[in-house]
Amino acid sequence: MYTMPMMELRNVSDFFKGKTILVTGATGFLAKVFVEKILRVQPDIKKLYLLVRASDPYLATQRLHNEIFKKDLFRVVQDKWGADFGSFICNKVVAVAGDVSRDMFGLIDVKLSQEMLDDINIIVHSAASTNLDERFDVAMGTNTMGAFNVLNFAKSCRKIEIILHVSTAYVCGPGEGLVAEEPIHMGQTLNNSPRLLDINLEKHLIKEKLSELHAQNANEETITKTMKEFGMIRANLHGWQDTYSFTKAMGEMIMGNMKDNLHLIVTRPTMIVGTHSEPFPGWIEEVRTIDFLIAAYCKGTLTSFVGHSEIVLDTIPVDMVVNSMIIALLAHSKNLFKNWIYHSASSLRNPFKYSDLQDIMYSYFTKNPWVDQYGKPVVVTKKLTLYSTSMDQLPLNKGSKLERISDLYKPYFLFQGIFDDKNAEKLRIATKGVPGMNKEFNFDPKAINWKDYMMNIHFPGLVKYSIRSKM
Repeated sequence: MYTMPMMELRNVSDFFKGKTILVTGATGFLAKVFVEKILRVQPDIKKLYLLVRASDPYLATQRLHNEIFKKDLFRVVQDKWGADFGSFICNKVVAVAGDVSRDMFGLIDVKLSQEMLDDINIIVHSAASTNLDERFDVAMGTNTMGAFNVLNFAKSCRKIEIILHVSTAYVCGPGEGLVAEEPIHMGQTLNNSPRLLDINLEKHLIKEKLSELHAQNANEETITKTMKEFGMIRANLHGWQDTYSFTKAMGEMIMGNMKDNLHLIVTRPTMIVGTHSEPFPGWIEEVRTIDFLIAAYCKGTLTSFVGHSEIVLDTIPVDMVVNSMIIALLAHSKNLFKNWIYHSASSLRNPFKYSDLQDIMYSYFTKNPWVDQYGKPVVVTKKLTLYSTSMDQLPLNKGSKLERISDLYKPYFLFQGIFDDKNAEKLRIATKGVPGMNKEFNFDPKAINWKDYMMNIHFPGLVKYSIRSKM
């Protein structure tokens, strides 16, 4: 049994007291939940710099208030501060207009960038382009070169203590068996190709392809379509299933290979779903990962999809991902662990099968039918049918958006791997017995009752915050 001095992890909020934190991709789903948790558990942080993509500080501040602090997610913190909430945010949070795909984030405010370089202790790099088939140039800029630029920025920070890089568990490609929490090495490919993966070559090929398109006077639609296809071609060539996992893998290669003496943690979540408990159960934003399937099923637009009933759909609530990130930051700040890669996953310890999703969706939406914009309930008459052998069996319209989505998600809904989380388990063991820790910072997938969570928390939250808001 793994043991360690429990006193070391006694107080999470003490660790963040007086700290200055930079969060990239601050308007993203995971980053918002991280920001909310920090402001809730430790209002005495020194400063929270939130990097958002905007052309100037005014627009960055507008985005911050409209896309982050006005969200229902912050109602617990708002209730706590009441009329002082606005001034609390103004005192603690700084909107930074920038872009991770640019050197030094393209910061033009010299005074602000100097303050950041002088004060930042922790960087949480969450910015990512998460479209599976993003344009290759866009995904490379954000997911790969973004990692490079964050690393370079961190090396210029005088008081930097630690960087946490948010990756994805699916950098492993279409894995089988137990997927270990191991680094991806620079140049590694997934298809046993004798030729190493060369990131500089990929960048050169992007530049070449764009020049070629501009020389042909291609319109924006053609450029986007071509660059999306090009990304998928390059990803498949090296063994990855899509542009997203490919460019995220290259970002990890850069992080691991060029970190030098920087203290680095990489967190690899699986398919992130809505909150389990905090700040309240069921908060979610947009329709993501498995949720597009749930949304299409309850609207009656999807009756069959690719998959196999025994496949484990590795999903993890967003608040558990955030809790694991916070505990990893605390543990590494005290040099308690040598492992630096952590899966945030459920498939090993509490598997949620495709058949469970089929049963629970049918059970929920027959009792609670989705109501369309005309006030008419959509009646679900049967369980989702699964086809595991060939996409041709799916009764989808050829060339339709649904067929495209099916092709993109096929590797995830037929994924045979199980994510080992022994490093994450060591973190959990270290928190056992520490007063309040398991309640306040729970990230144990065994604590999830999947039927109860889906029926009473996730589906209602999805309908309230995401499916309904899209109407």
